[in-house]
Amino acid sequence: MPHLHMEYTANLPELNADVALLRLNHALVASGQFAAEFDIKSRAVKVDTFRVGTGLGERGFVSVRLALLSGRSAQIKKQLSDSLLAVLQDVCAWPATVDVQLCVEILDIDRESYTKSAIIR
Repeated sequence: MPHLHMEYTANLPELNADVALLRLNHALVASGQFAAEFDIKSRAVKVDTFRVGTGLGERGFVSVRLALLSGRSAQIKKQLSDSLLAVLQDVCAWPATVDVQLCVEILDIDRESYTKSAIIR
């Protein structure tokens, strides 16, 4: 735990998803909220078919969802959200011709029903 999901639109050519994930993971480690860096699992999905609003201008987005075991305070969740958003804002040069929305959502995973196993070699 945690699980980080990043979706981003295909019209953001300067966004290197691997670099973004690494920087987001570093921000999570730096938060001190997680026992081991090994526990952080992140992935990125490029969205080829998308629509932002109804306007005709070029638009895009990067959306990060962070799923955490339940029990953290609203203040901790806000701190995590703010730190991840700061990483997104600074992760690349955003295109001058595309209006880009960046967002972070924090989700709770029910602690009682979550199970995990690690096979370490």
